[in-house]
Amino acid sequence: MKNILLFGILTGILLLSGPARFDASQAASDGGRTLTGKWIVEADFYGTPLYFQMELNEESGKLSGKFGGRKLEGTVAGNSIHFVAKDEQGGTEECTAMVQGGRITGTIVSTDADDPSHPRTHTFTASLPPPRRAGAPQRHEFTPTTFYRQFSAVNKPVLTVSPGDTVHTTTVDAGGTDEKGVTRVLGGNPETGPFYVETAMPGDTLVVHLSRLRLNRDWAGSDDYVVPRGIDTEWAVKLKDAGKSVRWHLDTERGVATVEKPTEHLKNYSVPLRPMLGCVATAPPPAAAAPGTGDSGGYGGNMDFNEVIEGATVYLPVRTPGAMLYLGDGHAAQGDGELNGNALETSMDVEFAVDVIPGKRVPGPRVESETHIMAMGLDGSIDGAFRDATVNMAEWLTEKYGLTPSEVAEVMGTSAEYKVSEVADRNAGVVVKINKKRLEGLAVSAK
Repeated sequence: MKNILLFGILTGILLLSGPARFDASQAASDGGRTLTGKWIVEADFYGTPLYFQMELNEESGKLSGKFGGRKLEGTVAGNSIHFVAKDEQGGTEECTAMVQGGRITGTIVSTDADDPSHPRTHTFTASLPPPRRAGAPQRHEFTPTTFYRQFSAVNKPVLTVSPGDTVHTTTVDAGGTDEKGVTRVLGGNPETGPFYVETAMPGDTLVVHLSRLRLNRDWAGSDDYVVPRGIDTEWAVKLKDAGKSVRWHLDTERGVATVEKPTEHLKNYSVPLRPMLGCVATAPPPAAAAPGTGDSGGYGGNMDFNEVIEGATVYLPVRTPGAMLYLGDGHAAQGDGELNGNALETSMDVEFAVDVIPGKRVPGPRVESETHIMAMGLDGSIDGAFRDATVNMAEWLTEKYGLTPSEVAEVMGTSAEYKVSEVADRNAGVVVKINKKRLEGLAVSAK
C-alpha cells in the first residue's frame, strides 16, 4: 500500500465542507506560546483540503507526539519547528513549519517506504479546535428545502448547531414525499441535513438524543413481498407475483396501522404504531466515495433498527469536522429485519438534541434506551454483523467498566440479547442488547 494511501485512510484524513471550522483566535499567541495540545491539520492534497489530528508535546525545545496517528519526534527553535513522523512500514512524513498568529503553517514531505525516490510535498495549516460555546443551549426551528441522497462530507450544511442545542424539523418519506403528500425529491431515503455540529472533530463521538418522533400524516407505504435473504427457493416461487405496493392507514388516535384495502384475511389485522427513524448518520470519511442513503456502515446510515425511537440516544463516530449529521427514512412501524424491504414508510416530525464526547470514538453505532444499552453490527453477512455487534458491545463494557476480556465474556454470556435488525439492504444488521439492571453492580471505570 502506498504511503499516501496510508496517510489518507489509516490516519483518518477527512474532508472539510461548510462554514469556517477552526477559530485561530483560540490558538496560543506567538508571545509566550506553547505548542502542547491537540491540533487540527488542514493539508492541501492536489487542491483538496484534507483534515486530521496532530498531538504535540513541547519540552525544552524538543517535540514529541503524534501526527495523524503516527509517532513524531522533532525540535523547536524560536517560531520554527521541524519533526518527522514514521509509520510501521518505514514511510515518513517530514514537516517543516512556522508558528505565527496562533497557527502552524508549513510543508509535509511524504515518503513511501516502497517508493523512496518519489516523495510528495503538500502544504498544511494547523489550528487548535474551537472551544465549546458558552451560554444556554439554543432551540432551532428548521424547515428543510433541500434533501440529500448521499451521506457526504462535501454537502453544504443546512444549519450549524452547538453541543446541547435542540433542533425541531421534519423528514420526507423514503420515496421523497412530505407530510402533505407532495413529492419533494427523488426517492431512495432522501435525508434532512446535514447539520454541522460545532466542536465535533475526527476522533470524537456525536451524541444524538431523539426527544420527539411523531407522525405528521395519516398514511404510509409498504410492500407485500419478503426480501431474498429471508426465504428459500420454494417460498421465492410462492412469492413470484408479489412486490406490489401496499398503502396503510395510520390512526394516531387509536395508535394502530391498518391496510387501507385489506384482503379478506387481513380485514381485522392491525399493528401498533411505533414511529422510528431508519436513518441516522454522520458523514463518513471521503477517502472512499460517499455512500448512498440506502446504505449503512460504521457511520450509521440506513440502519433500519426499530428501537431508534422517541427517547433513544444514538452514538456515532465523528469522521469529519462538524460530524455532518443526517436524519431520515421515517417508519410508522417495522418488524425486526425490515423483512418486506420497506417498513411502513412515512414522513416524520422530529426533534433532537446533539452533544459531543471529545477524544472518544466509538467503533460503530450504539443506541441507548431507558432500559438497555445496544451495540450494532453492520456487515454483508449476518455472521459478520453478529461479530461486529459483539465486539462493539465488548469494547463498550471495557471502556465503561474497565472489565478484562474474561470478565466481558462472563457478562455477555449471561446477559446478552440479540436482534436481527436489518436484512433488506446490502448490509445485514445485528444488535446486541444488555439490560441496564444487569450492570447495576458494576463500578464505572475512572478512566
